[in-house]
This record gives sequence, C-alpha cells and structure tokens, in this order.
Amino acid sequence: MGEPLILLLVAATFLVAGGVKGIIGMGMPTVSLALLAATLGLQPAMALLLAPTLITNVWQALVGGYLGRIVRQLWPFLLASVVTVWLGVSILARVEVRWLSGLLGVLIVFYALAGLCNLGLARLVGGGRHAAPVNGALTGLLTGMTGSSVFPGVAYLQSLGLPREMLIQAMGVLFVATTLALGLALGGQRLLSIELGLLSLAAVVPALVGMRLGQWLRGRLSEATFRRAFLSGLLAMGSYLLVRALAG
Repeated sequence: MGEPLILLLVAATFLVAGGVKGIIGMGMPTVSLALLAATLGLQPAMALLLAPTLITNVWQALVGGYLGRIVRQLWPFLLASVVTVWLGVSILARVEVRWLSGLLGVLIVFYALAGLCNLGLARLVGGGRHAAPVNGALTGLLTGMTGSSVFPGVAYLQSLGLPREMLIQAMGVLFVATTLALGLALGGQRLLSIELGLLSLAAVVPALVGMRLGQWLRGRLSEATFRRAFLSGLLAMGSYLLVRALAG
C-alpha cells in the first residue's frame, strides 16, 4: 500500500471514528482499531490510535468536577488497568499477531452483540470484593494485547451506578490512563516508531474534525437508529477480523 493511500486511509478512518464519538460520545478507539487492524495490521493500528484517543479524551477526563472523587473511589481499578497494560504489550510482542487480531475481533463482536441484544454486561462484571482489581487487571491486559479498553472497563464503570456526568468523566480518566500506559509500553517494546508516532499526531486533526461534524449531526439524527447501525457495522468488522485470523 503506497504512502499517499495510507495517509488517506488513516485520515478517513479517524474522520469517521471522530464522527461516531461526536454523535454517541464514545466508540472512537473501537472504530479506528477495527478499520485499521483490518487494513494495516494490529500493531500499527494500536500505535496510530494513541494521540487521537489521548487528546480527545483529556477534556473528558478533566471536565466535570468529579476528578478527585473518581481517583479516590476508583484507584484500585485504575491502578490495575495501568499496570497490566505492560503485561499485555509484552504478550503482543511475543505472540503471533493474527491471533491477537482474532481476539480483537472477538471483543468487537461481543461488544456489538451486547449492545444490539441489551445483554446487560454491567450486571455480569459488577459486585464482589475483588471486582475493582479483577476488572481493572483484565481491562489493562486486553488493552495491551489488542488496544481496546472497552471491555470489561466500561461495563464495570456502568455497574457502579455513578451519576451520568461522573460516569462520562470516569470513562475519560480510564481511557487517558490506559492510553498513556499503552504508548509507554509500546515504546518500551520498540513497537512504536517515530513515523507511526508522527502519523498518530497528524491523525488528531481528522479526529477532531470528525467529532465536530458528529456533534453537529447529533441533533439531526436519531441516536438510537445511528447506534444500531454503528453496532451492526462493528459486528461485521469484528467478524471479518476473526474469520481472517482463523483463515491464516
């Protein structure tokens, strides 16, 4: 794939992913991972999502007035999430990438089906004395292996019954923390080149443009209809990643 085509692909991917985040408030890492892993491979996809994910979630992590409470209440979950990212990336550096691409496909399919079928994941992951460190550790491990921090992290946060604004801010804190850890761990394993880092920084622009477009479209679209279409698209893309991994 030629360099101009790669640049166009990355720009289009983050424009779409940013648009999704602008409309429903989340989904940018999942969309960008699904599209880029299917075309460029899992490791480059994970590196490319770093800057857009970090920059578009910093405001979400800082704005809301709950940051101190989030850190005090959720530190075991957040700490476990950050620490185990390093273990996940060490596995990424040693395991055949197609199997981890398949794992990403499984996670995306599961996430899409859970949303389409209203499976109530929050009930499955919440509760118990050790729910915070266990869910945090699994979230960090899967982030390091696949780049996705959605499961079980978001479901666990939803299970806590937090006020809506605090939940949104807590998700921002989770994504910022795991993305920073992922970037450091990828660099430590020499999986983050200067070229990928610069391209990731450049991808921030289409991501922000997409977010603005998504926010503009939010009041003009049925969010429920768009969410079903979004989840259906993820289901197809996750299935493709899984089938491609199994086919070798």
